[in-house]
Amino acid sequence: MQPGNMAYDRAITVFSPDGRLFQVEYAREAVKRGTTTVGLKFKNGVALIIDKRITSKLIEPMSIEKIFKIDDRIGCATSGLVADARVLVNRARIEAQINKITYGESTNVEMLVKKICDFKQNYTQYGGVRPFGTAMLVAGVDGNGEHLFETDPSGALMEYKAGSIGAGRNTVMEMFEDEFKENMSLEKTIDLGLRSLNAATEGGLNGPALEIATVMQDKAFAKMDPIKVMKYVESVLKKK
Repeated sequence: MQPGNMAYDRAITVFSPDGRLFQVEYAREAVKRGTTTVGLKFKNGVALIIDKRITSKLIEPMSIEKIFKIDDRIGCATSGLVADARVLVNRARIEAQINKITYGESTNVEMLVKKICDFKQNYTQYGGVRPFGTAMLVAGVDGNGEHLFETDPSGALMEYKAGSIGAGRNTVMEMFEDEFKENMSLEKTIDLGLRSLNAATEGGLNGPALEIATVMQDKAFAKMDPIKVMKYVESVLKKK
């Protein structure tokens, strides 16, 4: 970075002459260095798949949590700083419970995501704070159908039919552009998601490091049993 830009680099509240907030861009870089995470809509539901990227055989895979349940019908997967993600997940859970207590029904998925993004945006506008170094894929179902939202450290949000965050995003999105089809079955959706992760992950798929979660119109958000995950992984690896 040029010396003249250092003042803009250090202050979150100051735009650079070319209209950039460097601290927000650095937070996005933290997300790009995170684990590859994918989300896909399928017929009557949404699936989230994440590679935990186990760096040592001494680590217990179950101790790493990157898929979180927010409400019965809403969950999320994260990439970037996990500690930052936990703060946002707790905030989302509180907002979901407030809506349920106030109105007696589950919150609208888009409304909840916008509240979280508003919270994230606050941390780009005031001195003495830093942006959240995490992005989230939020999956849920409500009266308006199935939803998959991506949020980034700036507080921006986008709804996708299939999306990805983390280190291998570009590779995954290229595969989705070529192969994703609407109203696929759950099995075909997971197969595509795992194949995209295999292409984007250095060293290929590692069954114990993978987590899959689904939410459907007739089933609450839940993580898939590890034994079932391994069967999907083995099926993908056999096709190579």
